[in-house]
Amino acid sequence: MAPGDYCDIITGDETWIYHRQIHHKSTNATWIGEGESPTTIVRRSKFEPKTLFCIFFKSNGPVLIHDVDEDKTIDHNYYIENCLKPVVKKIWKQRKSAGTKGIKLLHDNAGSHRHSDVINYLTEEGINIMPHPPYSPDLAHCDYWLNDYIKCNLSDQPNEKSLARAVSKVAKNIPEEEFKKTFDKLLERMELCINNHGDYFEHLIK
Repeated sequence: MAPGDYCDIITGDETWIYHRQIHHKSTNATWIGEGESPTTIVRRSKFEPKTLFCIFFKSNGPVLIHDVDEDKTIDHNYYIENCLKPVVKKIWKQRKSAGTKGIKLLHDNAGSHRHSDVINYLTEEGINIMPHPPYSPDLAHCDYWLNDYIKCNLSDQPNEKSLARAVSKVAKNIPEEEFKKTFDKLLERMELCINNHGDYFEHLIK
């Protein structure tokens, strides 16, 4: 796969984002002087409010940022109607002459993604599904880059609507070059995946 082929790839995934932000330990790390106590990092309650997002993007930026209503479950019908169809609509808007021709979708093997109705819909739209190893998140850009990037750049939000606006703002303000960089890493990850027979390989990346 040549770098120029990345422009035809769309990748997407679901991720939970809490309204109150507690960043990774690495981002909270500070030097501790002699005799000083370490900073206390508050643990998150399992009952804290959070919102499920479906995020799709290409090598030049976001395609779809969809927040799922609290009472909804992402089954195959929801995935088609609220995620894939809006993505296809956006593709046609961006590529009026070519439409979905040559477009490749990279998503994981969640049940809603593998359903026959989803596969049939994508086939009818002329979208090719890129193969993904059964249990590895290491090829999904959302898992190894975008989700953490967004969460580390969010501030606390009082409700679902303000969180959705904040997530959208963070994603849309990411420089295009950053999206290109993460797609440049895809080839390396594909090679590692093949060499490890589809098993996890994140620990092998320098």
